[in-house]
Amino acid sequence: NGWNGYGRRSSTHGTYWSWNPRNNSLPIGKAGTFLIVMKISVRPAKTSDVKGIRKLIDTYAPQRRILSKETVTLYESVQEFVVAVDGETVVGCGALHVLWEDVAEVRTVAVSEELRGKGVGHQILELLISRAEAVGVKKIFCLTFETEFFGRHGFKEIEGAPVDPEVYQQLLRSYDEGIAELLDLESSKPNTLGNTRMVKVL
Repeated sequence: NGWNGYGRRSSTHGTYWSWNPRNNSLPIGKAGTFLIVMKISVRPAKTSDVKGIRKLIDTYAPQRRILSKETVTLYESVQEFVVAVDGETVVGCGALHVLWEDVAEVRTVAVSEELRGKGVGHQILELLISRAEAVGVKKIFCLTFETEFFGRHGFKEIEGAPVDPEVYQQLLRSYDEGIAELLDLESSKPNTLGNTRMVKVL
């Protein structure tokens, strides 16, 4: 392997990589006559990113891989999101929503189809985990089909509600869909069908 002006080249697969600000390498294109360099960074979302987040959700929601959300809800919760961007284009997203003093939920993790398997989702999830640690929660919940992906980051499958009975009763007062999923309530069954409930303890 060697270095050139663009990054490191893998002699095995002929894939170029670019070093990004979060000290992770991302594949940026196959070796050939022309090289398209992708400089992907992960950062907190801005209101101008919502259209890109909307596009990602609309890609996966019809497949029931993530839940759809109203656009107004995305603007209301934009501060919860982080995005992966290639220049000005949103190519990945994810959100952290606090549910209780010590519990938060990872929501709406999605990456453009052409970048799946390239490490972008892992960067997004790592930043969300760092956010959870910074705000002081001790457990992160997710509802997902991607059990292997989340498992690599320390999430474990759970049964029942991962909260104390007293907290459970308080949470029942919430209308948030994530609370219903966390507590495995009957009202959440249409959303949870086929999904796995997982928790990471920090």
